[in-house]
Amino acid sequence: MIRRLLVWLDDRSGLVSAVKHALEHPVPPRTGWWYTFGSATFLAFVLQVVTGIALATAYVPSSGQAYDSLKFISEQALMGRFLRGLHYFGASAMVVLIGAHVARTYIMGAYKFPRELNWLSGALLLLLTMALAFTGQLLRWDQTAVWSVIVGAAQAGRMPVLGPQLARFLLAGDTVGGATLSRFFAFHVFFIPALVFGLVGLHLLLVLRHGISERPVLGQPVDKATYRAKYQEMLRREGVPFWPDAAWRDVVFGAAMVAVVALLALIVGPPELGKPPDPSILEAYPRPDWYFLWYFALLALTPTSWEDAVIVFAPLVFGVILLLIPIFNTGERSVRRRPWAALVVIFIVVTIGIFWAAGVRAKWSPDFSAKPLAASLVKNATPTVVEGARLFHDKGCEFCHAIGGQGGERGPDLTEVGTRMNAVGIAGKITNGGSGMPAFARTLTPAEVQALTAFLVTRK
Repeated sequence: MIRRLLVWLDDRSGLVSAVKHALEHPVPPRTGWWYTFGSATFLAFVLQVVTGIALATAYVPSSGQAYDSLKFISEQALMGRFLRGLHYFGASAMVVLIGAHVARTYIMGAYKFPRELNWLSGALLLLLTMALAFTGQLLRWDQTAVWSVIVGAAQAGRMPVLGPQLARFLLAGDTVGGATLSRFFAFHVFFIPALVFGLVGLHLLLVLRHGISERPVLGQPVDKATYRAKYQEMLRREGVPFWPDAAWRDVVFGAAMVAVVALLALIVGPPELGKPPDPSILEAYPRPDWYFLWYFALLALTPTSWEDAVIVFAPLVFGVILLLIPIFNTGERSVRRRPWAALVVIFIVVTIGIFWAAGVRAKWSPDFSAKPLAASLVKNATPTVVEGARLFHDKGCEFCHAIGGQGGERGPDLTEVGTRMNAVGIAGKITNGGSGMPAFARTLTPAEVQALTAFLVTRK
């Protein structure tokens, strides 16, 4: 009965023959485990779609209900916490796998003739994956998510000419609100996934048309005039059907990836929800998800005078280089003749790792857990000085500045600031700001500035 049904379906649609042709198409021998990253990335995306649909049945994309609905999913809905964990770690797996797939393709020179369009579609899929990760973070709709988007919009606003319009487009207005959430939800759930499905389909069609690139061999450069004939001859002599000779590795690796994601979702669980969003609270710590943390650290550690250049040109240069790589589409593919290819990938991975580690430590970030200064650190019973010590914590100065080893490390240590500056200089710095420090002239009263100055002058 099943056979008759498949024959009928194939006669009417041709789907069975098309799938059979795709599964049985010949591939080069000895492809190995390095070729499994692409299929595993697609499987991670399918996992995102399935878990995303399940979460969307209970999620309410409204500024007044999004936080509560996500809290309900995490704490009360059947398997809600597990589904959120699957979705979160599935996103992490997708980011890691597509990065590994792009790196493998570049190192092995698989972007060369005739697979230039394969590379371009894969590069666009990499950028869309990061866009999915960015838009998905806001849907948590807690304090961290909202402020991360505000920071992202502020960076976009620094782009020349189109900056203000781009920031307004991201926020769907002048400020974060319900329209922002609706826009991000639409992009995350509908628009970007549709583009991903379309590009994945194109990518697979190109793979079927040009075949999977063979392992590079030293001394066999790509020549446009002879490559296709040599490739077809190699498939005729040594080619094996994709299923099952090569696909079993994809199945094993994909199953292992899903198992790891499921274990992490079950044991670790999804990221905890922070406080409900309140853009009026300035004491926010917009810490992005781990795959953006390295870029967050890079911008935070960039000198103020370089910020605009890094924000504008770093993503632009990266995107242009990514899209221009297929221009160099002939010549050697072996990494032994292209050692700089491996060095480029190693440099990128090490750089991201260094900045990611800096982001994890985050000593340059405000320390919002700092406790009020101990009496032993004040060492002065004058009422104005005591009031200044209290304000040093209550007004957030201690979040960025340390005294006696207590406080944040983002700003200069003020343990002995009274030795370096007089009262006029300290008061001017507090009111006018400078060098990355905001001005507090509008947020502190003259009496509060006087009390803070009186306290800091005693620090010698």
